[in-house]
Amino acid sequence: MSFEGIKLTPKREAVLAALGIEDIRGILEYYPYRYEHNAITPFKALKNGDKAVFYAEMISSASSYRFRKNMTVTRFKILVEDEYELTATIFNRPWAKMLKINDRLIVIGRYEGEGKLTVMNYYDAKRQDVLGIIPVYPLKDGIGQNDIRKIIELVLNKIDPDDYEQIPQKYLCSHGLIDYASAIKNIHHPAGTQALYQALARLKYEEFLRFYLALEYMRGSDDQKHKPIKHFDPKQIKEFIAGFGFTLTKDQNQAISEILGDLASPKMMYRLLEGDVGSGKTAVALVALYANYLSGHKGALMAPTEILAVQHYEAMIVHLKPLGVRIKMLSGSTKDKKAVKADLAVGDFDIVIGTHALFYDGVSIDGLGLIITDEQQRFGVKQRRMLKNKGEMPDFLMMSATPIPRTLAGAIYGDMDVSIIETMPAERKGCDTYFINHNRIKDITKDLEAILAEGQQIYIIAAAINKSDLIKAKDISAVFDEIQNTFRGYDIAILHGRMSSEEKDEVMKRFNDGLYDILIATTVVEVGVNVKNATGMVVFDADRFGLSQLHQLRGRIQRGDKRGKFYLLSDTKEPSTIERLWVLVQTNNGFEISVADLKLRGMGDILGVRQSGLPSFVLGDIFKDHKIIAAAKSDAKAIIADDSDKTKLLAEVIKKAQQNYID
Repeated sequence: MSFEGIKLTPKREAVLAALGIEDIRGILEYYPYRYEHNAITPFKALKNGDKAVFYAEMISSASSYRFRKNMTVTRFKILVEDEYELTATIFNRPWAKMLKINDRLIVIGRYEGEGKLTVMNYYDAKRQDVLGIIPVYPLKDGIGQNDIRKIIELVLNKIDPDDYEQIPQKYLCSHGLIDYASAIKNIHHPAGTQALYQALARLKYEEFLRFYLALEYMRGSDDQKHKPIKHFDPKQIKEFIAGFGFTLTKDQNQAISEILGDLASPKMMYRLLEGDVGSGKTAVALVALYANYLSGHKGALMAPTEILAVQHYEAMIVHLKPLGVRIKMLSGSTKDKKAVKADLAVGDFDIVIGTHALFYDGVSIDGLGLIITDEQQRFGVKQRRMLKNKGEMPDFLMMSATPIPRTLAGAIYGDMDVSIIETMPAERKGCDTYFINHNRIKDITKDLEAILAEGQQIYIIAAAINKSDLIKAKDISAVFDEIQNTFRGYDIAILHGRMSSEEKDEVMKRFNDGLYDILIATTVVEVGVNVKNATGMVVFDADRFGLSQLHQLRGRIQRGDKRGKFYLLSDTKEPSTIERLWVLVQTNNGFEISVADLKLRGMGDILGVRQSGLPSFVLGDIFKDHKIIAAAKSDAKAIIADDSDKTKLLAEVIKKAQQNYID
C-alpha cells in the first residue's frame, strides 16, 4: 500500500487492507453509499414511527438488564424542549447505564408514541458534527463507521486534494462542474443538499469519463489498423436473402445494411447485434458470413454451448452448403479433430462453427476475415479481444439475446457499434404466461394434457440438479417423480449440465425428433435450443431465476407456428418477488424485461460485466445519468484526439486499460 508519507496505525492499515484500499486516491474515493439527515425535530411535529432528533437532558438514572443471550436493554428518562418528558429505550448499549442526571445529549431514535422513544444513538450535546448530512459508508465485519470516517478525516487534513485533479479545466467549465477538491470535501462532508448534488455530478462525470477514455483508447488502437476492404456483389446478397423463404423485418434489414457497410469499410468492424429471443439474429449472421465468403475471406462463428453450435451448423448446411460454401465444425466432441484442424490451418474451408475449442492454442485458422460470437455477454472483454487477434484484422460481430435499450447499450458496450432488432418476425406467434403462487403442478395438469393431446411437447424446468439444504428448491429427481406420476403413458427424459456432451446431444436430438413428449431439464436449455414442436413450459421454483433468464427460457417455446404457454410456479410469499415475476406475465418485450432485471439485480449479474473486466460504477447510474454519460462520452473522444489534452487521467486510464483489457 502507498499512502505518500501519511502515518497510519497498524489498526488503520488493517482496516484499509480489509476494504481493499491501497493508496490515497482509494481513500478519497471510498464514497458513502447513503446519508443520514440529522436535523433537530420539533416534538409537536412528530407522528408515531417518525425519526426523531432531540437536544435532551437526562432526568433520571439509567437502568440496564440482560435478556436472552448477551443482549441488553437500557432505559432512562429525558426532557425535550424543557417541556416534554420521554421514556427512552436503547438496546445492546450496556455502557448507557453510565449516563447521569443532568447530562445533556443529542438523541437520535424513533418515536413510538405515548411518550416513548427507541434510541438508535446518543452523543454528548457538544458533538455538533452528528447534525446535518452524515455520510454512511459500506463496511465489513469488525469495522465501524468511525474507523473509516477518522481515516478519511486524517487524509483530508494531511493532503491537498487539488494535487489529485486530473480533468482539464476547460471540460469542467464547459459543464459547470466543480473542482476535485471541492467535490471530495462535499461528498464526505456535505455543506448542504446543493453542495452534495454538485459533488455527485462532478464525481459521476469523472467515473464515466474514465470508462469512456478506456474504451476510446481501445477503439483507437483498432481504428489505426486498416484492413482490406471486402468486395461482394449486392445482387448475390439479395438473391441469398430471397432464398430464406420469408420476409425480413425492417430492423433485420437495417442491421444487415450496417454490417455490410462495416465489411466494406477499411476499419475493423466491432459491432454488437442484440435482439430479443426469436427476433431473427441468426438470419442476419448468415448474410454477414455469406458476404464475407463472397469477398474471398474465411468466417468463424463461436457459440457458448455445443447444442447451440450444432444448431448454427445445421442452419448453414441448409442455406449455405448448396451455394458451394465449405463448412467445418470444431467442438469438444468433434471426432476427427486432427483432420479439421489441419483443414483450418491450410484454409481448406470457408466457414467454421464451434465452441471455445475454436480458439484454443494450437488451433490455427488461415485467412480469417470475420468472427461472430453468439450470446456474446458470456465472453469477457479480454476473451473478445483475444479472439480479434486470431485473424489478420478480422471484422468482429457479437450477438446477444439479452436486449438492452440503445441508451443503456451505449453505456455498457461503449467500445462497440450497436445494431438492435426490436421488431419480431410476423410468423412468431408469441406466448401466454401464467404465474401460479404455489410449487405444485396440479392446477395446470389439464392445460398440459391438452398440449400433449395435440401432439405438442413440453419442457419442465427444475432449479437444482441435486437436493440441497442450502437451496430450497425441487431438484430434478423430485420433479421427475412428480411428472412421471402425473403424466403416465408419456415418454419423459432428463437433461442437465452434469451429463456429458454426447449424452446431452443425444437427448436433445431425440426430443427434437419427437421421441420424447416431456423434457425435464435445468437451464441448460436456456440458450439456443430450437424445437419447434415444443409449445409448453413449466418452471418450478421460478423465484430462483432472474427475469432475463426466465425470458430466455420462454423463448424456447416461441419457435414454431403455434402460440406457447409458459407457467411460472413458486410458493414465495415475498411481495417484491411476486411483483417481479408478474413483470413476465404483463409483458413479452425483452427490452422492458431486461431493464427491470438490471434494476433488480444489476448489470454485472445480467451481462457478465463483473467477469469481463468492465468497470462498475460506484456513483454513476446508467439508467438516470444520460446527460452526464453523453458529456463524458463526447469529452473522451476529444481528449483522445487532442494531444494537448494528454492528462494524468488519460495516462492512468491507458495503463489500466492495457492491464485489464488488452492483455
